[in-house]
Amino acid sequence: MVHARFEETTGHGPGPAAPHPLCPQRRVLASEGHFLILRGVIDTPEALEAFLPVLRAAPWVALDTEADSLHAYPEKLCLIQISTPTGDRLVDPLAGLDLQPLLRLLAQHDLIMHGADYDLRLLWRHGRFVPSSVFDTMLAARLLGERNFNLSALLEKFLGVRLDKAMQKADWARRPLTPRMEAYARNDTRYLKPLADRLREALARCGRLSWHQEACRQLIAECARDPAPDTDQAWRVKGSHRLGRQGLAVLRELWHWRETEARAANRPPFFILPHETLSQIAAAAVDSQPIDPLLPRRFPPRRRTALQQAIQRGLALPPEQWPEPRRGVIRRLTESERQRFETLEARRNARAQELGLDPSLIAPRSLLLDLARDWEAHAPRLMQWQRQLLEP
Repeated sequence: MVHARFEETTGHGPGPAAPHPLCPQRRVLASEGHFLILRGVIDTPEALEAFLPVLRAAPWVALDTEADSLHAYPEKLCLIQISTPTGDRLVDPLAGLDLQPLLRLLAQHDLIMHGADYDLRLLWRHGRFVPSSVFDTMLAARLLGERNFNLSALLEKFLGVRLDKAMQKADWARRPLTPRMEAYARNDTRYLKPLADRLREALARCGRLSWHQEACRQLIAECARDPAPDTDQAWRVKGSHRLGRQGLAVLRELWHWRETEARAANRPPFFILPHETLSQIAAAAVDSQPIDPLLPRRFPPRRRTALQQAIQRGLALPPEQWPEPRRGVIRRLTESERQRFETLEARRNARAQELGLDPSLIAPRSLLLDLARDWEAHAPRLMQWQRQLLEP
């Protein structure tokens, strides 16, 4: 998702960066080499077959993906970006390729990724992909105390690379890719290796490399599972907490109507109607108020008719079929639990300040509350380094 705009017409990598503020003992240097840009996209079985030996022999691999979640529904895996010492490749999943040989080879490598959570979940859904190990540069930056840890900020700070974000919201299902889209996609992985080298060295110098390794292992495990569907929660969109039971019945019908429309139009649901508008329409319908003022000016007649039918289905339901409101049950802390919570919070904040970390990295407030109520039951949710920082 990036496009370099610094003086790199010769193809040489950037020079050394300034010392990291948390670990200033010595400068972290990236290896300077040549970045080879290979034009074209791998979109035939023959091209993919020719690339596999290159990937198999690669000493390191950087990986990223692109999807079309802003333009289609459901989203699709549209592009796989891969960088190795031999150059940057783009693989087209929309070309009908058998990606399993590629995914099997990728799984054998220690992958360098940035903000791997989304990409790993996407690849899991697409091909049950589970890597053997990952070095996530975003997690590394956070563990070094970086507050601005998006890729463009890190590349500018550590490598002197300035990025063009113009293609960030591009439709990645578009074919052929424009030259600018290709350059943007390639640069998503092109600089990850030198960035990872610098971050890894800084983590080791600060004694936090094992923290990062544990966090990446947990990330891989969390992404390699299907979330349990909660059919009674998906339709409870923004604004639903203000509705009574009949309003919730109408909202549920409206949500299912919107899902059908979104899939038929291959557009994200918010393109059909925003979440809060659904809740407003449900409230208006129950109060016998007009809904036209809540609809877009250019709302197709067919879609309007289907929406009205959904409203009528919801209103026609008998009271015993109306959903129950979901009210979060929050049990107040006992006095001893409150004291344990305050002790844990103070200890967490002190360690975070000492280490220059965001306190939520050590433990979010919700987890601290659970730990105060029952440490033994919830301590297994902590990584080892988090537990060590929270223990007296």
